[in-house]
Amino acid sequence: MRRRDSEPLRELGWREWLALPELGVARIKAKVDTGARSSALYASAIETLPDGRVRFALRPLQNSGREQWCEAQLIDRRWVTDSGGRRELRPFIRTEAVLGGERWPIEISLSARDSMRFRMLLGRTAIAGRFTVDPAASYVQGRRVAKEHA
Repeated sequence: MRRRDSEPLRELGWREWLALPELGVARIKAKVDTGARSSALYASAIETLPDGRVRFALRPLQNSGREQWCEAQLIDRRWVTDSGGRRELRPFIRTEAVLGGERWPIEISLSARDSMRFRMLLGRTAIAGRFTVDPAASYVQGRRVAKEHA
């Protein structure tokens, strides 16, 4: 497969490490989920600020007790149906993702679901036209995010 600009698409595995530099996240493990339209980030204590931004806490590394606070512009609130069929009205933000030498803006919903096994789901809208997915592979783009992009 090729991109619109005729470069070949890069390949991803079913899970990858990526960075969200505008949120101060140097690395977070994401499940690449082509069955999910939108990307999702596990966040807690989500609050809307008077200036139209959202403030939330997250733990980028799942087994770490280290929590960090982030702020981002709220771009929308949308109904999202999870894999269990539950509908939830979620806040959406736009931020840059860094993965496989690429840096591009993505939209992410914030969800306070403790049951999420991965701290982030990277949905098909975020990867469309950029990557293909090998569901049998993991960490195709490496176990660490390149420092020059994070």
